[in-house]
Amino acid sequence: MIRLVIADDQRVTREGLALLIGLNEGMEVVALATNGEEAVALALEHRPDVVLMDLSMPVLDGIAATAALAEQLPGTPVLVLTTYADDASIFPALRAGAKGYLTKDAGSDRIEEGIRAVHAGQTFMDPVVQQRLVAAAVGGTPPQPSADATSAPTRPAAPAQQAPAQAPAQASAQAPAQPQDGLTEREREVLVLIAAGLSNREIAERLYLGQATVKTHVNRIFAKTGARDRAQAVRYAYRAGLVPINGD
Repeated sequence: MIRLVIADDQRVTREGLALLIGLNEGMEVVALATNGEEAVALALEHRPDVVLMDLSMPVLDGIAATAALAEQLPGTPVLVLTTYADDASIFPALRAGAKGYLTKDAGSDRIEEGIRAVHAGQTFMDPVVQQRLVAAAVGGTPPQPSADATSAPTRPAAPAQQAPAQAPAQASAQAPAQPQDGLTEREREVLVLIAAGLSNREIAERLYLGQATVKTHVNRIFAKTGARDRAQAVRYAYRAGLVPINGD
């Protein structure tokens, strides 16, 4: 029996998936979550074999929830089932630890196939996702969330070459508009404090948060920025202009 937790903020989708999956022989839905935070809590409680995860959810999004599950329940694979098939969704989800990625236009047979595949330790990707992965590999560049033509000039590198003295201030002003990280205001605050050398406990005290909440924010920052550790997160903070290079 493959036991599942389903996470989706839309009730009709959540309950519809539960009904659909329950019709498959050897599958059982043990819990339904309305957001990423609930998904992590219910997964820790029920220890399912697979978590079916939406990406766009309140409180805690699917990418951050996937990262948390990869750390806390590494033996439980996450199969993403979402509306989005863009680079800014696909690559952060895979970096966070998702073992499969399907879009919501997938048929019931495809969803069942994906569940059985990730449960068996395999990866399972929507054809559109496979095409994007191949395109990234052929292009010879590491998978990064895409930026459209209007956002490209806001990247710090170009202004730094043209006007070095103004680059830090310009990058700082433009960083919140960059679509490739998707950091919330709170996550940016946490990232700035990480760059200042504060520990999770110290950040919790500074922002009047619980340490578990801070840890969740850190995981979300890692997932959204592609950082593997705090050092890489700090480098990202400087590159994005969140922390002025001159210390001002």
